[in-house]
Amino acid sequence: MSEYRIGYGEDIHRLVEGRPLVLSGVKIPYEKGLLGHSDADVVYHAVSDALLGALALGDIGHHFPTNDPRYDNCDSSIIVSGCYAMIEEKGYEVVNVDVSVAAEKPHLQKYLLDMRANLAKLLRVSLDRVSIKAMTNEGLDAVGEGKAIRANASVLLKEKA
Repeated sequence: MSEYRIGYGEDIHRLVEGRPLVLSGVKIPYEKGLLGHSDADVVYHAVSDALLGALALGDIGHHFPTNDPRYDNCDSSIIVSGCYAMIEEKGYEVVNVDVSVAAEKPHLQKYLLDMRANLAKLLRVSLDRVSIKAMTNEGLDAVGEGKAIRANASVLLKEKA
């Protein structure tokens, strides 16, 4: 019988002028982008932490440290791919992933399908195994004030037979 493992990850980054907004690998037209060491893709970062957490492998800061120049402004798909390689090396595969993205602006609905497709490709699963939902924060906290974007992710892994 295969073993199953659940992982959870979250990430939040501040919105600033002069940076592109990238969520799940999709460049979204907006006057601000997320501030971070890499491209600050909160979706990819939350999913990466969920993958690592499911197998108790630490977090992305441990494996992809901010003081490592290799990750300066890097495409966060590199981080997801690296985390996926680690779970594959341990003999697991992704069953499904569920992501919630909280952003007051911009509205993300029309980008969700592309965001899901990018993540499905990186995790080597079909599109119907990837859920990404967008919500606002109803004016509460830094997200609700339009100062940040947050993502939460849950992932189910299954031991390969």
